[in-house]
Amino acid sequence: MGKKIVVAGMGHGGIAVASILAKEGYDVTVYEKMSEGTLGYDWTDIFDPKSLAVAGIPMPSEDKYKIKENMSFCGPCGNNMIKQSVPENKKEIKMERKDIYTHLINHGLSCGVKLVYDCEVYGPIMDGDRVIGIKTEKGDVFGDLIIDACGCNSPVRCNLPRRLGVEGAIDNTQKILIYRAFYNKASDEPTDDVFKIILYAGGKPGINWVAAEEEYTDVLIGRFEEFDIDDVEATVKNLMKTNPRLGSERVRGGQFVEIPIRHTLSVPVADGYAAIGDSAFMPVPLIGSGMANAFRASRILADTIIADTDGKYTVDKLWDYAAKYHKELGAGLATLECVRSTLLQLKPQDVEFVFESNIVNSKDLTLFTNINDIKELLALSPKDLIDKFRKALRNKYLIGKLCVAGVNMAKIMYLAAKMPEKWDKEKVFAWSKKYDKAFK
Repeated sequence: MGKKIVVAGMGHGGIAVASILAKEGYDVTVYEKMSEGTLGYDWTDIFDPKSLAVAGIPMPSEDKYKIKENMSFCGPCGNNMIKQSVPENKKEIKMERKDIYTHLINHGLSCGVKLVYDCEVYGPIMDGDRVIGIKTEKGDVFGDLIIDACGCNSPVRCNLPRRLGVEGAIDNTQKILIYRAFYNKASDEPTDDVFKIILYAGGKPGINWVAAEEEYTDVLIGRFEEFDIDDVEATVKNLMKTNPRLGSERVRGGQFVEIPIRHTLSVPVADGYAAIGDSAFMPVPLIGSGMANAFRASRILADTIIADTDGKYTVDKLWDYAAKYHKELGAGLATLECVRSTLLQLKPQDVEFVFESNIVNSKDLTLFTNINDIKELLALSPKDLIDKFRKALRNKYLIGKLCVAGVNMAKIMYLAAKMPEKWDKEKVFAWSKKYDKAFK
């Protein structure tokens, strides 16, 4: 076929789309700054296994993954536990990230993908308004199409000329800082809440989880502000009070990672360029999970590239990828940013009030499993919604914030539906400006 596809970074979406294209006969090379065998944080990931099939990736062997347990949710005080009861057909799987990468890389190699490790990407190479390559520590690399899978702070995306309409660096309000580590098991005391989610633990805006594994206890601390290892140690010490199986000795993990939790790029493409995965801000804004969305996006992008029989990969052809992803996933995910934004404005006592008043219950948490669209939040019966509203009326601050969120949600749903289906620079840029502004 002769067309050279360059993938910058080995994000999950990048290696997935590379595999599809290589199998179709394209010349595909992935450039990754890490060394061979070192990819993947020292932690487990949770994702919908059905997304693998969408990308043409086989299921890993059964000894490499576990079915994720039902989660229990509670407010800052750690009381008023609400438990999920997820149906079998909606259960996600839990897998070591290093094993995920091994599985994806082996699949990619079997499809004909070429991999270059120890090669940091510095930025794009431009010819006018077209991206024609990437600058790397091993020299300039040129290609007919550059796929950006370098992550949230991608040096390719962040260094594109602003006139292309692709958003660059984002501020900390649009990211969540995650610390993840595994601690020793302090006791064998049984617990009904194997996987516990704590909102606003210690009064800090964010999310924590404590998962009691067989050999250790998995701890995640996520906040919308900077924090350091001293904060981590204080938080773990506090969590130990209500989680007797959690020990104080870290046995593995211990990374700080930034994850985008905002709407997908309104313009993720340009002449010779397409962003995918975290580079395009594809994680779910409410929870930060993005692997399944990246796999689904890889199929859409690959199909768009294959359909471009001219092989010029101009923005008007690549826009089909942006429009289809937006229609299938992006638009629904965007409204969840309003939910996230509202939660950030609440005080710890308001979050606790939601749990104490049973505004959210087990049925809701089960309904919202694998949430990817605001329609799932609106699937409650009118009777349930009225009952929740009546309970929320006892907290004037909360009801005020919910009303504002409802208005913003309606506005974003309206603007999301107005995304131009076909590329017209003037129309797309005008829509993008209004759409992005709605979230600020």
